[in-house]
Amino acid sequence: MTLDITTLRDDFEKNGFAIASNLFARSEVQRLKLECIDILEAVKSETGAVAGHGVYVGLAARSPVFQAAVGDARILDILEGILAPDIEFLSDKMVFKNEAMTFASPWHQDWSYWYGAHKLSIWVALDDATVENGCLKLFPGSHKSAIVHDGDASDGTGFGNRLRSGAVDENRAVTAEVEAGGAVFFHDLTLHSSHPNTSGEERWVWIPTYRDANAEDTDYPWAVAAKVLRGEKIDGKRLSTKAREVPDPRV
Repeated sequence: MTLDITTLRDDFEKNGFAIASNLFARSEVQRLKLECIDILEAVKSETGAVAGHGVYVGLAARSPVFQAAVGDARILDILEGILAPDIEFLSDKMVFKNEAMTFASPWHQDWSYWYGAHKLSIWVALDDATVENGCLKLFPGSHKSAIVHDGDASDGTGFGNRLRSGAVDENRAVTAEVEAGGAVFFHDLTLHSSHPNTSGEERWVWIPTYRDANAEDTDYPWAVAAKVLRGEKIDGKRLSTKAREVPDPRV
């Protein structure tokens, strides 16, 4: 399927997110889902533990399947249009929900978890994502606003940084129901959350994160599989410590 990158870029600049329906074929995301399951089984065999809160970080660091997926030309073509000509992959994760993992992610902005230069993440649906099984909600235009987190509010669900209760007008939120293979590209200042999984069925998602390879930023210790996938990185553009200042949200 041919995607209109101009429309995606316009949506991204205006809303802080863009939805690419049918980015991948169903057969392709089924292969990714099976690879996720194999990785979790291997991790359980190696450590005796399962991924906490339905999240596992670092698929491309251990899987050739995901090493190839993060550099898929369809992804990079869109990123070149809405992020930068020089594209660096940082890290990826899977998020899975089942009847035992029904939680809804609270409203938050990803930037408060890594700081520094802005990043772009892609929420790739490995199953049909619906309101019933916990699809994304996003607040359009919020990437142009200031950080409004109240600080640490951790309750053990992995979301220490979140918005105060009632800070978002739910009537203005966009529910992003996408079929398997569809993807949501979103800015790290875009407010987003998810619906709870009330379907009693599984919902799997793969989320890779990228940045402008030449943005002034830190080298993150968790980005063990980071690599430039298109263009080039000019030496001397990295900071030695994590940048803590709030960036200009208009960038």
